[in-house]
Amino acid sequence: MDHSKHTPLTASELSETNVMDAAIYGPGDEKIGTVSHVHGAGSGMKVIVDVGGFLGIGAKPVALDANQLNFMRDESGTVHATTSMTKDQVKNLPEHHD
Repeated sequence: MDHSKHTPLTASELSETNVMDAAIYGPGDEKIGTVSHVHGAGSGMKVIVDVGGFLGIGAKPVALDANQLNFMRDESGTVHATTSMTKDQVKNLPEHHD
């Protein structure tokens, strides 16, 4: 997927409504996980990403700062994000507990 042609979300668009269920892709365009929920809003929000597992079973929730993710919309309007972190780096983060 060529993310360079996608439209970045503005800080005012960073909300749970817009990023819920967004796929997160790593530097090799591998899917890392999916946004399960967020804490806060805007550039200071914490994004909880489910990583690993199969069909949502056994996934590990981890917290990422919104500034570690580049949220954007593709040509069809679907929101997703990229990060410079690899899937292994994200998997090795501490498990998030609400």
